[in-house]
Amino acid sequence: MKSVLFLSGKGGTGKTSLAGAFAYLMEDKVLSDCDVDAANLHLLLDPEIEAEGEYQGSKEAVKDDARCIDCGECQRVCRFRAIDPEFHIDPFLCEGCGACVYVCPTDAITLSPRVSGKWYTASTRLGPLASAELYPGEETSGKLVTLVKQKAYALVKDVKAERLLIDGSPGIGCPVIASVSGANAVILVTEPSLSGLHDLERILKVVRHFRVSAYLVINKFDLNEEISAQIEEFARKEELSVLGRIPYDPAVPGMMIAGKNAVEDPESAAGKAMREIFARFMEVSG
Repeated sequence: MKSVLFLSGKGGTGKTSLAGAFAYLMEDKVLSDCDVDAANLHLLLDPEIEAEGEYQGSKEAVKDDARCIDCGECQRVCRFRAIDPEFHIDPFLCEGCGACVYVCPTDAITLSPRVSGKWYTASTRLGPLASAELYPGEETSGKLVTLVKQKAYALVKDVKAERLLIDGSPGIGCPVIASVSGANAVILVTEPSLSGLHDLERILKVVRHFRVSAYLVINKFDLNEEISAQIEEFARKEELSVLGRIPYDPAVPGMMIAGKNAVEDPESAAGKAMREIFARFMEVSG
């Protein structure tokens, strides 16, 4: 089994659109959405959930009022101001560090697992899917990505798939690092802007750190062909293989609203470019 990860240095570059195109064109695969903060690959897949569960990624302090003697030690050591003057613990401010548990003389405080999100696996019109949702304000997104990948690997084993397509998170943070680990290839999607070029430089450093083969796609290249040329020059200097360019296609947003991908429209210029990019990737990646 070979895994292909789609990443971008920033959001909105068309990463999920390209991942959806590959999902439509590729056979014998499992799909995974590791953008746990804002998963949206399922919008192109019409999924039916088959299994789901809670994700307990962090802990929070819980006080037993019967044991508490109001000594104030917990409030003294709390650096997050999660304990008020009456020694009530605010779950929204508590970081689960455990300092209050350590100093409490009566063992009135314990750390309890907190539900931070949920995971699910589903059947879709394009293949099995593993995905997750991290609840607003929660942390440990990297741990949730790892859980999603474990669910995806289990699906791969169940259906004996040859490929795993992973839609990753934008940026270079914890969920991206958790996604890159163990990947066989990464397709980087950028756009023709100075911020797009800058973010491409950052995400390429992360991918290269993990020694994963990287490929580049420039989306909406014709909106600024001068910067597109700068991006291609950067790729040439970095020996980063360019799979192709995707033109701006005003029909794409409407198709995505309808839950379809550009490659499903034979008249779409973007869809045609995505088909060529897919063929090129399959040729060079083996």
